[in-house]
Amino acid sequence: MPGDSGKRGCCRFSRLLVLFLSTLLVGITCQAWAADDAEAVNARLRERLADGVLHWGGDAEGGAPYQLRDPKDPARVIGFEVDLADALAEVLTRRLGKPITAEFVQYQWESLELGLLISKDFDCIISGYEITPVRKQAMLFTRPYYVYAEQLVVRHDDRRIHNLEDCRNFAVGTLAGSAAERLLNETGVREVVAFDGQVEPYLDLELGRLDAVLLDSIIALYYASSNAKLQYAGEPSHPGVYAIACRPEDADLSQALDEGLAELIRNGRLQTILRRWHLWNRDQAALAEGPNVVEHLRGMGFDADRQPLDPDAPAPADAVDIHVIAASAQMWTLDEYGRQLVKAAGMTVFLTVCSMATAVVLALPICLLRLYGPKLGQWFALGYVEFFRGIPLLLLLFVLYFGLPHYGIHLDAIGTAILGFGLNYAAYEAEIYRSAITSVPVGQWEAGRALGMTEATTFRRIIMPQALQTALGPMTNDFVALFKDTSLVSVIAVRELTKEYMILSRSSLKFFELGLLTAVLYLCMSVPLGYLSRYLERRFKSVR
Repeated sequence: MPGDSGKRGCCRFSRLLVLFLSTLLVGITCQAWAADDAEAVNARLRERLADGVLHWGGDAEGGAPYQLRDPKDPARVIGFEVDLADALAEVLTRRLGKPITAEFVQYQWESLELGLLISKDFDCIISGYEITPVRKQAMLFTRPYYVYAEQLVVRHDDRRIHNLEDCRNFAVGTLAGSAAERLLNETGVREVVAFDGQVEPYLDLELGRLDAVLLDSIIALYYASSNAKLQYAGEPSHPGVYAIACRPEDADLSQALDEGLAELIRNGRLQTILRRWHLWNRDQAALAEGPNVVEHLRGMGFDADRQPLDPDAPAPADAVDIHVIAASAQMWTLDEYGRQLVKAAGMTVFLTVCSMATAVVLALPICLLRLYGPKLGQWFALGYVEFFRGIPLLLLLFVLYFGLPHYGIHLDAIGTAILGFGLNYAAYEAEIYRSAITSVPVGQWEAGRALGMTEATTFRRIIMPQALQTALGPMTNDFVALFKDTSLVSVIAVRELTKEYMILSRSSLKFFELGLLTAVLYLCMSVPLGYLSRYLERRFKSVR
C-alpha cells in the first residue's frame, strides 16, 4: 500500500541519517583525539628541546661529503649532513612554534653509539650511519635519507681486479666498523685492512701498499673519482641506506625526525641538498615509500614509474665543488689553519697542566703511605701503583666515561680526561717520589734528630728538598709524555691538538705541512719544560 511504502522509506531514511551522523561523530571524535595526541607529542618535544638546540653527533674527521671543514673558513664545518640537520631544525621550528637550531657535536665515529646511548652527549647520530640488525636492537632509526652502494677502487694500471670476487687473494682497505668491512669479511678476502679514516685507504692504494679499496660510493666520488692514479673497478654494488639514530626512549624525537625527513622528501628539499653535493642519482627513488609514494617520488625528482623527471638537470647554482678537498689545500693559508691548531693546543696545555697537578697531589700521600704507613696502608699503596701503572690509559678513559654512567656517575669529557690522566700518572709520580726519598742518605735523618727536629720537621726541611731535586728530572719527563698522551682523549669527544690536526689534514690532504706545524707546537710546549727543570735543579743546588 502507498502508506506502508512511505513509512518504510521514511524509516530507511532515518536509519541512514542516524548512520551518517554516527559516522560523522566518530570521525570528528577520532580527529579530535588525533589532534590531542599530536599536541601532546609536540608538548613533550618542546620540553625535550627546551634549550632550542638539536645536538647531533658526527665525526668531521670522516671528511667529504658527510662533514668536513669549509675551504673558505677552516673553523666552520660543512657537509651534506650539516645541510640536512639544518633543514630538519627548520621543520622542527615550524612544527613546535619555537626556534630550534642544529648544533654539530664532534665525536669519534667508532664511539658514536656509546656517546648517544651511555654518555648522552647528543640527541641523535647523523653521520653516514648504516642500519644494521645489531644497531636496530639498540637504537631507533628514522626512515633512510640516502641510498648508497659499495664501490671498488684500484690503481689506474691494475688489470687484475674487476669485481669483489677477484679480491679474495689480495689486500683490500676499508673503513673500520663499516658495512664494507663486513662485506669483505663475508666474501672471504684474505687480507682486510681496516682504517679509522676514509682518506688513508686511498693513500695506501696509491703507494702500492694495498691492491684495492672498498668504500661507500659517495666516499669514492670525492676521493677516488677525481684522482688520476685511481680508477673504479666494476659498478657499485650491495646497496645500503643511511638513517638517523636516536635513543630507544626518545620515540617522540625519532618520530618527529622521521616525519621531518618525509616532509623534506615530499617538498623536494632533500633532492636539492643531494644535488648540491652531487649525490643525487637513480638509486634515491628507493627513499620514496608509504601511502604518498607518488608525491614522494615527485619530490625526489622521479615520475610514478621511478624514472627521473629531468635526468639532465644541471647542478644548482650553489653546488659544491667536487674537488672541495683540493680547494681546501689551495685556499687554506698558514694564518687560517694555524689559528685552529693553536686554539686546540690551548686545550692540550689545559689538560696537561690540570692532569699533572692532580697526579702530583695524589702521588705524595700514596708514596708516604707506602714508605711509612701501616702494613695495610702499604699494601693499598702498592696495589694502587701496580693497578694504575699496569692498565692502558685508553681503557681507563673508556671505563670512566662510558662505564661509570651505568652506576649513576656522570662525568663530563674534560673532567674524565683530567681524572683519568691524574689517576694514571699519580702511580708513576708516587714511585718517583719513593725512589727519590729513599735515595737521601740515612745520615740526613740522623742529622735532623741531632738538631732536635721531629721526624716530620726533618722530612719537610731536610729530606723532601733533596728528594725533590732528584725527582725533578723524571717528573719533567712525565710532564712531556703527558702532553703527547692527551691525544688519547679524542675517543671521549675532547678535541685537542692531535685530533684537530687529523680533522684538518683529512679535509685538505695537507698531511705534511699541517703535521710539521703540529710538531712545532708540541715542541713549543715541551722544550720550555726542559729549561725550567734545569733552572730549578740549579736553584735547588744553590740553596743546598
